Amino acid sequence: MRALLVVNPAATATSARTRDVLSHALASDLKLEVATTEYRGHARDLGRLAAQDGETELVIALGGDGTVNEIVNGLLHDGPDPDRLPRLSVVPGGSTNVFARALGFPNHAVEATGVLLDALREGRERTVGLGLAAGPPDSDDAGVPPRWFTFCAGYGFDAGVIGRVEQQREKGKRSTHPLYVRQVMRQFLKEPHRRHGTITLERPGEEPVEKLVMSIICNTAPWTYLGNRPMYAVPGTSFDTGLDLLGLSKLTPAAVSRYGTQLLTSTPERGPHGKHAVSLHDLSGFTLHSQVPLPFQMDGDHLGLRTSVQFTGVRRALRVIV
Repeated sequence: MRALLVVNPAATATSARTRDVLSHALASDLKLEVATTEYRGHARDLGRLAAQDGETELVIALGGDGTVNEIVNGLLHDGPDPDRLPRLSVVPGGSTNVFARALGFPNHAVEATGVLLDALREGRERTVGLGLAAGPPDSDDAGVPPRWFTFCAGYGFDAGVIGRVEQQREKGKRSTHPLYVRQVMRQFLKEPHRRHGTITLERPGEEPVEKLVMSIICNTAPWTYLGNRPMYAVPGTSFDTGLDLLGLSKLTPAAVSRYGTQLLTSTPERGPHGKHAVSLHDLSGFTLHSQVPLPFQMDGDHLGLRTSVQFTGVRRALRVIV
């Protein structure tokens, strides 16, 4: 099988020696080409070229969720076509690796490589659904190009946390879970709309849901991890269904304590719930509008401020090796 290994040299959890060992292991079973990313968006360019060359059968991401997201957007540059596009697989190399772990890979690069090689020998693969976000027509964000996401997106509070983490990383801080926790507290103290939300959720044929402070859009479960602890924003979320959404209409200290505790103790059967929580399952399409520009993130990548985002759940978008 002809394969492309896309290596992010800045990945948090792998060393140059580890990456070299893994590439040699993969080359023993594959006709392997190795490409190292050199700039933001490079993995997307490599994924697009792999989708267009007609020869590459598999693209393997060695990096974190951001690297995976870029490759997916490159592979699907011309739209989803599972029967034509190369398969995707992941060797986790980031700090959290939600997508890889949701597919069932160990959160350790060497162990995951072993699982990947076994999957290739046994022909194990599945087709997963993905999320697509774009600027709605007739909005201030109409010109924003569509972008795919693999496991989650966020609009409002949680995207603000991601933005703060990225600012700290640009200053040289490592992406650790204590860093995320500190930025959650700082975002809460600075959040101007925590008592009166500005987000409205609109769905075809349904009444709008208004005054949300934050919204988390999930394509799989868990939503994320705190260390090794999985957290489930909306139980039942799956790569085989549409998108799920958790919205909160208040972030007072009492609400943060309540819903934070519920997230930390969430299970595949039970997530955050209460009078200020909105939980929706298996949505094919919806739009979020805000009265003021709010931060927006996809797969842990902060994408700036938006006043509106249109979401679509696309089933059977891409084949993955598992």
